Amino acid sequence: MEREQGKHRNAIKSYEGDCKMFRKIGVFACKLATSVNPWTNVYGLARSLLAIAMVLTLSMNDARVFFRPSSTSMIYPACKESISMFCMVPNDYLYLNIVRWIAVILLLIVASGWKPKITGIIHWWIAYSMNVSALTLDGGEQVNAVLTLLLLPVTLTDSRGWHWQKYDSSEKPIDQIISKRIIALISVFAIRFQIAILYLHSSIAKLFEPTWLDGTAVYYFLSDPMLGLPPFFLRLVNPILTSALVVIPTWGTLILQMLLFGALFAPKNHWRYYLIAALLLHETIAIMLGLVTFSISMSAALILFLVPVEREFEFSQKYIKILIKNIKVNILKKEL
Repeated sequence: MEREQGKHRNAIKSYEGDCKMFRKIGVFACKLATSVNPWTNVYGLARSLLAIAMVLTLSMNDARVFFRPSSTSMIYPACKESISMFCMVPNDYLYLNIVRWIAVILLLIVASGWKPKITGIIHWWIAYSMNVSALTLDGGEQVNAVLTLLLLPVTLTDSRGWHWQKYDSSEKPIDQIISKRIIALISVFAIRFQIAILYLHSSIAKLFEPTWLDGTAVYYFLSDPMLGLPPFFLRLVNPILTSALVVIPTWGTLILQMLLFGALFAPKNHWRYYLIAALLLHETIAIMLGLVTFSISMSAALILFLVPVEREFEFSQKYIKILIKNIKVNILKKEL
């Protein structure tokens, strides 16, 4: 009997310990939600960049580029067990091009920042549709599909009319708003973790390739006649590629990708250094290899990863105020 009572007391103490732990987590989440606002133009800029990358891809390529028979299937677009928007019409290029231009128009609305709560779902649907139905893709479309999905909890809890608007900080964070903030912040943390893992996976995969280990991988990539550098850039960097200096960009890429994974654990005041280095890497790839839309998508990912979501960019507020001021001045001049 005493033994059973002892077990009962121990169980009660264990439950009390668990309750205290959950209370601590709740207090931490509540403090975080009241001090960090996830609905800023930081994630807004990232959304716009993701949408612009897809606008460029869809507007500059005919449907025949994306949807065509493959070696494994004569049916196009790929529609097996999917809810792709490209599967809502017959597999005729006329209809597929119409859907393509509809997607472009919708993406321009997304990029404008209008009603994130509505356009967030549309954005994900288009990115998902491209990822599952199109045959010719690069990593940018996959990044777009993943990030738009992970951004859904942020957009669906965003009550602003435009994602460029400043959130009304005077609004008291009542329980419902705190709950929405916690949901959105969990999504932001999940995105940061996902991007860090992306760089970790990329760097580890390279370690199993002999050319990355011996420092010559960049030579083979940039010298490739189909996917490498244009003749002008190749002549420019050829002295480096054909010398021992080629190990610098090769191993430098590996080191930077490892460091970008480490940025997940870095203090916020150091994030900007990682951001600058990563942006330089991706913009160099965009200029030299022509992977423009991929670099735009990765720039959006880096903003979500390495810019504190609560720290508003001031550029939009500044230029909007200047624009409004100029409009008012012009109106006054006309009245005079």
